[in-house]
Amino acid sequence: MAFDPVQKILAIGTQSGALRLFGRAGVECYCQHESGSAVIQLEFLVNEGALVSALADDSIHLWNLRQKLPAILHSLKFNRERITFCHLPFQSKWLYVGTERGNIHIVNVESFTLSGYVIMWNKAIELSSKTHPGPVVHISDNPMDEGKLLIGFECGIVVLWDLKSKKADYRYNYDEAIHSVAWHHEGKQFVCSHSDGTLTTWNVRAPAKPAQTITPHGKQPKDGKKPEPCKPILKVEYKTTRAGDPFMILCGGLSYDTVGRRACLTVMHGKSTAVLEMDYPIVDFLTLCETPYPNDFQEPYAVVVLLEKDLVVIDLAQIGYPIFENPYPLSIHESPVTCCEYFADCPAEVIPALYSVGSRQKRQGFSKKEWPISGGNWGQGTLSFSEIIITGHADGSIKFWDASALMLQVLYKLKTAKVFEKPRGKEEKSSTEIVDEDPFAIQILSWCPESRVLCVAGVSAHVIVYRFSKQEVTTEVLLEVRMQCELNEVESPECGGEQVSAVSTPGTSSSPQTSLPQSHPSTSSNNSSDGLRDNVPCLKVRSSPLKQSPGYQVELLIQLVWVSGEPPQQITSLAVNSAYDTLHKKSCMSGLSNFYSESVKKLRSSYLSKSHGTHQRSYARDNSFSRSRSSSVTSIDRESREVISSFYFCDSLSKKSETVAVPSLWVGTSLGSMLAIALTVPSTPEQRMQQPVGVSFLASPTFLMRLKGGILRMAQLDASGTLLPHVYESWYEPNAPEEERERPRRRRPTSPPSSQENPDCQYTVVCSEKQAKVVAMPSQNCVYEHNITETSFVLRADVVTMTAGVGIACFCANGHIMTLSLPSLRPLLDVNYLPLTDMRIARTFCFSNQGQALYLTSPTEIQRITYNQETCDNLQEMLGELFTPVETPEAPNRGFFKGLFGGGAQSLDREDLFGEETAGKASRSLAQHIPGPGGMEGMKGAASGVVGELARARIALDERGQKLGELEERTAAMMSSADSFSKHAHDVRQSPAIHHDSCFLK
Repeated sequence: MAFDPVQKILAIGTQSGALRLFGRAGVECYCQHESGSAVIQLEFLVNEGALVSALADDSIHLWNLRQKLPAILHSLKFNRERITFCHLPFQSKWLYVGTERGNIHIVNVESFTLSGYVIMWNKAIELSSKTHPGPVVHISDNPMDEGKLLIGFECGIVVLWDLKSKKADYRYNYDEAIHSVAWHHEGKQFVCSHSDGTLTTWNVRAPAKPAQTITPHGKQPKDGKKPEPCKPILKVEYKTTRAGDPFMILCGGLSYDTVGRRACLTVMHGKSTAVLEMDYPIVDFLTLCETPYPNDFQEPYAVVVLLEKDLVVIDLAQIGYPIFENPYPLSIHESPVTCCEYFADCPAEVIPALYSVGSRQKRQGFSKKEWPISGGNWGQGTLSFSEIIITGHADGSIKFWDASALMLQVLYKLKTAKVFEKPRGKEEKSSTEIVDEDPFAIQILSWCPESRVLCVAGVSAHVIVYRFSKQEVTTEVLLEVRMQCELNEVESPECGGEQVSAVSTPGTSSSPQTSLPQSHPSTSSNNSSDGLRDNVPCLKVRSSPLKQSPGYQVELLIQLVWVSGEPPQQITSLAVNSAYDTLHKKSCMSGLSNFYSESVKKLRSSYLSKSHGTHQRSYARDNSFSRSRSSSVTSIDRESREVISSFYFCDSLSKKSETVAVPSLWVGTSLGSMLAIALTVPSTPEQRMQQPVGVSFLASPTFLMRLKGGILRMAQLDASGTLLPHVYESWYEPNAPEEERERPRRRRPTSPPSSQENPDCQYTVVCSEKQAKVVAMPSQNCVYEHNITETSFVLRADVVTMTAGVGIACFCANGHIMTLSLPSLRPLLDVNYLPLTDMRIARTFCFSNQGQALYLTSPTEIQRITYNQETCDNLQEMLGELFTPVETPEAPNRGFFKGLFGGGAQSLDREDLFGEETAGKASRSLAQHIPGPGGMEGMKGAASGVVGELARARIALDERGQKLGELEERTAAMMSSADSFSKHAHDVRQSPAIHHDSCFLK
């Protein structure tokens, strides 16, 4: 990490060569080194809008931060030595680079060229030493004397090097390896952290032994012996204050007997020592101070701690050291992301509603101060539509993110695990769980933005339905529905065309052939692990009352149960519809011959309605087709296990004779089959309580169409080719009193009436892994067909709305992103974007409206992309500015006595010392200079900006003032001489005879 104390900008480097730059909330930038090597160190050119990065491939790079998209200006690749440490003094253009061989090279950051001045390891250490001191682990100049350089070697040797005389002034030896060094601001003492958990404090002029040696976490023996060794102290920082004791902050150094203890940051202030436990291992930390000058009181006010999976900022000014509330979306990975969905062009009122309930979830105990990393300015451009990203996590949590800007913002967090009982230990783990780790992990999400109904499916074969409410409610008993599915059972359809309904009351069981679900109270009992596990779910529902805060509240829980000792199948598809009050989910199925019976069986147990706290479940058996099926269907029976891959609720004209659209469910399978199922849905809540929900197959023949590959996406267009929106019911407050509740009517898409010449008034769009088809309805004629790929297959397909129309967006396994127009299926775009190298990409890639898409590049990072020209044109305006013109604070006043007796900071003319005229040129084979693609003239163009000009103008004014003072003195002297001359001339005029006489005598 690195921090610019004037610009208030934080930079973080990653193992993959990425740079993350953070300013105030909403100002963030992502950059990537082409090599992909790990970033080992970062150094800001303070208040100059530039950053130096050192990588593990022994290269250093200069970044220009004065443009919205930072770019590399220069690069330098070392060929013969490995880089281990870098140091850039404040307001200096000379970068010290330490290497694994123990040498120190000096780089001019303006030209990125090496100086001929080199500090060799054999000259730095004592000549009598017979061993190599190891790599350079620390470099820093004395805060009060820039001509003295402190060099720390891994073996435990520290050298104070005089840059002018090119020799070592003092050498400090310790038996343990050194990890870091920190100066006191007065330059008279420094502290070293060692591998045995000790801190040694040295006086600069007393190299014989440390002035103090402490082991912060070591047990002090009573007999006065040396404390037992502890773990290494990886880093220490020493910061002073004007009004009180200094701060000594360190990470590591814990005792070896603290097995299993989490990583800690230790803050030592005066006589108090605070040990702050972190959730993840500490990667790095740095202290934020009021002044950028190292020779002034530092006045630390915060500590930034970079963890493996988080970023924490600690407030040092408040008692108890509370943390600041992090405004950045780094918490996306506090639990691994298992699925995500992307919704663009959402209803305008959804984001404020989620933010309203999410703002009440904020934890207590945060610092009351403003976020200290406050640099940069927001971008001016914005999107004309709102975007929401929903992520499901391994711990069962769900997060809603506002993605309308370039930076994600958490809106609301939902914890689904609260519904279930949690085992207190491994010994209490239920024998019915089908996953060893993360039993509450989210697998599939289905969300209706208009009605705000959320449905989630988990890995433990459970489904939870949530409704959004602004009121708090306490649920005494959770409604649980259990379902069992026998996949190998073949149920022969009965003859006849009539529809049969069976209504089951809660608590009653049905025959094994129909496998109807049962309603249970929340106190579920599991069978003994020794006996046969049968008719029990994988998870145990909590028995105590559940207090549900405003936001998403549980309405229904569905669990698949064990059958004859066999665990339930994983849920592969999920769809929810608010207008029909229906939910559909599907597991694997065997053979197409079982498709009809199994589908109907699932449908019987899936359509649920609720009114006045009572659920009635309605089931229907389809008898519209005979036992004797066609040979084509019989041939399909020999196929391997088939999976339902997609669902789609709509009002459709699925029968050729229909003139009015009816509620339907379209089902797509992994073998490319699609069929339509009619839903008989009562129109009013009162009728819903009295009449069952019926299902029947619509099309004749049964399959509407067959495509190559599994069905991925289905949609509906009207006669003009406009996408018909899905049927939904607008949101209403479910916990409002009955007399105040006005339940809105459901919204149905409207289609223009068909004419006699063209009776078709709808188009059905179906996209599979290989091809796409557009079928006119109700005639069922295929009007357009397109083979998307022959050599690969489509991983994700979505029907999206753009400004200019509707299209299909596809992401293929070969990395191509393709778009097709609708309804003509004409190819519009084919870009080789990203080859499939990780199944995480295949699992999380998704498209949304307005040309937006996203996927997970790693377990911790979401990548958003756009193929919309309007967004691309607006992107530059949306980007924030990292660099803002700010004047550098004035240097600390030396005081009268220090100025009189020379006790202040000593400056150094590094240009005269390291320049080519004095030091000569470095070996060309040592490092190779690579011009960067920054598109600017060079470092002078970056570092000689507004702030640099201000500093130079101030210096010029000082020089001008000095010259004016000298001119004034010379003018005064001339005036004094003129006065003297005038006086003498006046005296001459008073005695002319003498002069005359004198002349005459001559």
